[in-house]
Amino acid sequence: MNKVEARNNTLVNDETSAYVRWFRGSAPYINAHRGKTFVIYFGGEAVADSRFPTLLHDFALLNSLGIRLVLVHGIRPQIDGRLGHRNKAARYHAGLRVTDTEALECVKEAAGTVRVEIEALLSMGLANSPMAGARIRVTSGNFVAARPVGVRDGVDFQHTGEVRRIDESGIRAALDRGDVVLLSAVGYSPTGEIFNLRSEEVATAAAIALKADKLMLLGEEDCLSGHNGRLMRQLTTAEAQARLSEPNGFNPGVIPDIEAAIHACSQGVKRTHTLNWQIDGALLLELLTRDGVGTLISQTPFENMRPARVGDVPGILDLIVPLEQEGVLVARSRERLEGEITDYIVIERDGTVIGCAALHDFPDARMGELACLVLHPDYRGCQRGERLLAHIEQLAINRLISQLFVLTTQTAHWFRERGFEPADIEELPSSRREAYNTQRNSKVLIKTL
Repeated sequence: MNKVEARNNTLVNDETSAYVRWFRGSAPYINAHRGKTFVIYFGGEAVADSRFPTLLHDFALLNSLGIRLVLVHGIRPQIDGRLGHRNKAARYHAGLRVTDTEALECVKEAAGTVRVEIEALLSMGLANSPMAGARIRVTSGNFVAARPVGVRDGVDFQHTGEVRRIDESGIRAALDRGDVVLLSAVGYSPTGEIFNLRSEEVATAAAIALKADKLMLLGEEDCLSGHNGRLMRQLTTAEAQARLSEPNGFNPGVIPDIEAAIHACSQGVKRTHTLNWQIDGALLLELLTRDGVGTLISQTPFENMRPARVGDVPGILDLIVPLEQEGVLVARSRERLEGEITDYIVIERDGTVIGCAALHDFPDARMGELACLVLHPDYRGCQRGERLLAHIEQLAINRLISQLFVLTTQTAHWFRERGFEPADIEELPSSRREAYNTQRNSKVLIKTL
């Protein structure tokens, strides 16, 4: 084998290994999402972009994985463009379009054109793949009942409306057939009137009516903290609401989506995601990887610390076995873990154990041992270790433990920085002193609580 062949084989092997790791990581999410209902909103700006066909192909891929999709598209720039061709200015009041008769004609034209374009792209299936030409059936129709906004602040909004009711049973019937449901920003009254609606409102109302598993709001900006410009990975609705009341809680462009997310979650939608559709593959990265690329908003925390259960033992073993093999941790059998499971605390992230620690009591000496403090390599940092330590310390205080000790071979400096002081073996409780492994020669550190 010459050098070129050897190099090519190495590249193939590296690429194959990366693919296998990716697929193994994505498979649990593919399985979890199958049969679930997702409502996905995207604005008219996305529709007008040259990259839109790629986004539609990702929708087709999700549909092929068994996800029940309701797509809600915006048409604001398309309406404004048609008004411009008529030499008519778009009118807005308090962020809401004033839809007169001429504007309504533009709304109908834009909604019809965009709907047909989306249906055509979805009819392609997955381009350049074995699914090319696998036509995806799209259902659209009068699923949204609306009423007029009326007069506000003295402004007559005319044909601008708001959602009155979503035909939940009609949409479910289409989803049950395997169709993708497509909703436009248009609603109808029982008397046959047509109303221009906010597409974000349509998406939110549909997600609530369907009790959707996810509402995904695809915007043109990342959800960044107004304080430090960093992407916020997850927020509870309470945290998001608190940030809305701060002067610089969010970058302004994402505020409407955050408000929609809070409303949806408060009305029963399990999870809402805001993400920047301009990131190539943003939907796939958000749905099929553990951390995603957007911001998750939910009523309850996405990542939480809790007492361990027997069912967590495999996850804890996944964390500690590599460190046991390196000699960093003492080996613990599955049976030992199961017997001591009530001593453990875990950090769980979307169903995966990413951190753990244990508190073993020695009540006669009023001491406790902090043991097995481990974090998954991908989640070290962000103060998770400090959070586990603080939680263990509070548990110890609650149990009237006055001193916490740790035995370590390689992380003494980390504990020293957090208030632990070097100590002698003789200072340990007698039962722990007798079990001390002299071959490991672990350092003893103690912290008075």
